[in-house]
Amino acid sequence: MKAASMWFCLIVISLLSLFPFYIMIVMGTHYSEDLFKGIPILPGSYLAENLRTVLQADFLKVYGNSLLVSIASVALATLTSTLIGYAVAKFDFRGRKLLQTFVIITMMVPTQVGLIGYIIEMRHLGVGNTLWPVILVWAAFPFGAFFMIQFMRDSIPNDLLECARIDGCSEPGIFVRIVLPIIKPGLATLATLVFLWSWNNYLLPLVTINKSEWYTLPIFISNLGIVHRTDYAARMTALTMTTIPVLILFILGSKTFMKGLTAGAVKG
Repeated sequence: MKAASMWFCLIVISLLSLFPFYIMIVMGTHYSEDLFKGIPILPGSYLAENLRTVLQADFLKVYGNSLLVSIASVALATLTSTLIGYAVAKFDFRGRKLLQTFVIITMMVPTQVGLIGYIIEMRHLGVGNTLWPVILVWAAFPFGAFFMIQFMRDSIPNDLLECARIDGCSEPGIFVRIVLPIIKPGLATLATLVFLWSWNNYLLPLVTINKSEWYTLPIFISNLGIVHRTDYAARMTALTMTTIPVLILFILGSKTFMKGLTAGAVKG
């Protein structure tokens, strides 16, 4: 009886969670002005027209921009976060506690505080109004560094590293052959989070990119329409197409993602 009640609750919660996605897909099949008559429950017949509107607005190029930004952001964020995490978690050097405290403090600072300074810095570097500002921001990712510090501290035994040093393995060899295989769940979790946040990032591209050729998907969708008409149905179609890679990524990496999040939560 308890199991049946639990399954019933899970099914109800799942349906409630999936309902907004269903409505988004259905709204993308209707004529834009018809959406103001009420929330549509059944699919309409304007999907082809909405798809044509989206694709004629250079959607594929913008899609490529977002994919490039997200992949580069994942590579940059995981590289810097892993190196910082390994150094702070497994090496004893002067200023280690200060560095860890600095990482924690920077996590508390709202992103908007440093936004103007970051824009000025990018302009001085000569990369303003390009994709570089929305990629390079992930080189300093406080949450990623903090996450990898905690993950490595809990998952990599110090004795294992000492045994490798006694056997004559070099420090780069220890990092590549021992550390990286152990922290695969943490890397997968961090990569998934960075991809999702970079893919959905709206504020930074909004204030750093003015040329339509460098638009990412959130900016593109918010500007989708013709001069005197906002095409909400086409926006819903574009949102549906934008959500697909995120869903695929989460479904493929859900087990590793949950394993990485719960690693270190229970110590034996």
